[in-house]
Amino acid sequence: MFNNLSKGLAGIVRKLVTGTNVDKQAIEDILTDIRKLLLESDVDVELANQLVANIRRKCFEEKVPSGMTLREYMLKVIYEELVRLLGDKPSGFSGKRIMFVGLFGSGKTTTIGKLGRYFVKQNLKPALVALDYHRPAAPEQLMQTGKETNIPVYVEESKNPFDAAKNAMQKFQKNNVILFDTAGRSALDAELADELKKLSEIIKPDEVILVIPADLGKVARKQAEEFNKLVGITGVIITKMDGTAKAGGALAATLVTGAKVKFIGTGEKVDDFEPYDPTRFVSRLLGLGDLQTLLEKAKEAEIKKESVEKIAEGNFTLQDFLEQIEAMGKMGPLSQVASMIPGMGMVKMPEGMLEKQEQRLKVFRHIIQSMTKDERQYPDIITSSRVRRIAKGSGRKEEEVRELLNQYNQTKKMMRSLGGMAGMQRGSLKNLAKQFGFKM
Repeated sequence: MFNNLSKGLAGIVRKLVTGTNVDKQAIEDILTDIRKLLLESDVDVELANQLVANIRRKCFEEKVPSGMTLREYMLKVIYEELVRLLGDKPSGFSGKRIMFVGLFGSGKTTTIGKLGRYFVKQNLKPALVALDYHRPAAPEQLMQTGKETNIPVYVEESKNPFDAAKNAMQKFQKNNVILFDTAGRSALDAELADELKKLSEIIKPDEVILVIPADLGKVARKQAEEFNKLVGITGVIITKMDGTAKAGGALAATLVTGAKVKFIGTGEKVDDFEPYDPTRFVSRLLGLGDLQTLLEKAKEAEIKKESVEKIAEGNFTLQDFLEQIEAMGKMGPLSQVASMIPGMGMVKMPEGMLEKQEQRLKVFRHIIQSMTKDERQYPDIITSSRVRRIAKGSGRKEEEVRELLNQYNQTKKMMRSLGGMAGMQRGSLKNLAKQFGFKM
């Protein structure tokens, strides 16, 4: 997510934290880098220039607060200005009826399913309503989404969207939240505009959510303004954040319209979806992590505290190892999880390293699943003949089975040797983060 922007900003943070000197020229060089990064992320030129001007003014004209160095103050200012650019605070949902609008290909129907699942986790009873009868596959897609998430779906037999809206509201009176999936088009034409206006009058929605793909970049502003003028959008969900360099531009452009970004889609899976919190998000962009979201994801993945403790102490079995691999898979891509770990964004890693490690863990999972219960519990009993059988059963090479066993033994040894270092200070990054409210 935000790959180039995140790498660039983390590099700037690394310079600020580890650099020998922060003088006027160093600050100007950093501001040049920031402007370039924002423009490459398709942020509007005017917005990028304003952000750089604000940082320059605060660093050169304002007094550095007592107890902070100039480098610490500059990082604080960069953080605050990015939060201002990308939205100052999170925005939740209010009311029962939520109408979704957006053009064809925005990921609207998929997003409705993801939000429905989110509401289920909040102990609410959502329902989905199909209002798109122009695209034959749309109601069927929503039905499939409802089946996958165990959420009721209403499809009108007459294929009339206005009747569907009325009948669904009658049927789902006892549900906490009703999500209406309206029709999309390749462009906001007169026919679609008229249909959305009529639906809005019938539904009287508490929220009107525009779904926009991140790859629109700064063009998202025009689309948000058009839909806002038509039906009065109350919020935005940005999808496909994981697959484009223009996501920063889409976020900034949308927020200029005054609409709040409520959620972001970060992948294709139903759980690749999270509430948009600018303070947490910018912290991750800068490589300072996001422990709060990381802990929430760990809780959702049902990672067992006892299992984590056993691994941390170096007293774990291959079964414990398997459980952790499976739980980590539920938390999302390894690169996304790593971005939430404080300081990880400042570590230079070879291109594609995390992706390769993720594939490696999948291979390890298949291998362990092909072992007997005793082999998982007591790996020392695995002889050459057992290695051959495990390799054959998992469809992997014998060398890969041995690689897993070596990795397991090395990890145990390393974790035992690190056991006495748990109380070690985390250095200047921790102290720097504390200066402006980050918990590490």
